[in-house]
Amino acid sequence: MSTTKIFAAQFNIANQLLRWTVIIFPVSISIGLLVAFFLWLLDIVTDLRWQHLWLIFLLPLAGIFIWWVYHKFGKNSLAGTNLIMDEIHQPGGGIPARMTPLILFTTVITHLFGGSAGREGTAVQMGGSIAAQFARLFKLQKYQQQILLMCGMSAGFAAVFGTPVAGAIFALEVLYIGRIKYDALIPCLIAGIIAHITCLSCGIQHTQYHIAYTAIADSFSPHISFDLILLLKVIAAGILFGFAGFSFSQLSHFIKNKANHFIKIKWLIPVIGAMLIIAISYLLGSFDYLGLGVTNPNTGGVSIISAFNKGGAGYFSWFWKLLLTAITLGMGFKGGEVTPLFFIGATLGNVLATISGAPVDLLAGLGFIAVFAGATNTPLACTLMGIELFGSENIIYYAVACFTAYYFSGHSGIYQSQRLAVSKLHAVNKEDKKNQEENPDL
Repeated sequence: MSTTKIFAAQFNIANQLLRWTVIIFPVSISIGLLVAFFLWLLDIVTDLRWQHLWLIFLLPLAGIFIWWVYHKFGKNSLAGTNLIMDEIHQPGGGIPARMTPLILFTTVITHLFGGSAGREGTAVQMGGSIAAQFARLFKLQKYQQQILLMCGMSAGFAAVFGTPVAGAIFALEVLYIGRIKYDALIPCLIAGIIAHITCLSCGIQHTQYHIAYTAIADSFSPHISFDLILLLKVIAAGILFGFAGFSFSQLSHFIKNKANHFIKIKWLIPVIGAMLIIAISYLLGSFDYLGLGVTNPNTGGVSIISAFNKGGAGYFSWFWKLLLTAITLGMGFKGGEVTPLFFIGATLGNVLATISGAPVDLLAGLGFIAVFAGATNTPLACTLMGIELFGSENIIYYAVACFTAYYFSGHSGIYQSQRLAVSKLHAVNKEDKKNQEENPDL
């Protein structure tokens, strides 16, 4: 290739990236502001619920209201994150503007009255919905709309967790199991960084996590910068983290399918779900598993933060959070899955560290990211999230835990619109061939 053609190609790339930056800038700022508003509301309603625990008795009424709102106004917004992923895979009916206010306020209602849910799904849905409206405004072509939707997902994820790099990779990685779409790599990174800065500029303070453990060389292998015995423990824990992610996604789908099949009066579904949540909480004698679970105002209470300390979680804390979140989301309440997955992973890591003698803060942190990796099939994004949240000192353990969890979580996940691109079994079977025939672009 001649020098002139090389410079022409580089100029075209620079021009394209500049154009995308101009498009992404207002989209990401809008998403960052919305996420900041959402996080501010979550802090308020979480404090209110802890101060007035009687609010959980109104959870059945909140469930009826959420059902009515989506039944009356929701239309295809009910599909949530899956709708955004479907639009990226195959543009069709579009993403309605009403998705943003619907998911924002119904998630806040879920948290106010004690539902066990997260915030990532809400941020990603708002990001996708806002991006879709800008795509219409800018009259973008279909492939450009797909890229902008991915940028919306990246911006929402980055702003809600304070992880712009992980947010960008998550938006690229979550669409397919085993393959990443690189065509939106830089646009997603730009979107994530801008939304993250915007959110921080609004005064939002993300939770700070800390892993004190630092990798050291094994005395038998001085040239290896990690502990081989600990690495084996991390691999074993990674397998269990993968099973936990698999169990969560399977139980959530099972509860949703069975509830819709057996309960004919649909507004009763969230009512029954709410009654189960209240009953289980009272039987446990604890409200630690309601809401986000990031922090807990009660001394000795279980939370994500407490799980990083010795004795900061019970042996079955992870299971109760898994069960209550699956009931909450599977029976009609709104919110995300990821923060509960953090809770499940951190508390499970705490237990495994207690049993195995591994550092508690390290295994809690590994569970935090690895259960998420297994449930969403996004090991690269979760490894990078570990670096952004905990620092890079233990990156080998992050990668081993996340990759192991990914392989042992099966081919299902919390997002039903996620497509299989490459089998984890590395075998070309009939299903793989059929998938390749139906998706030749893979």
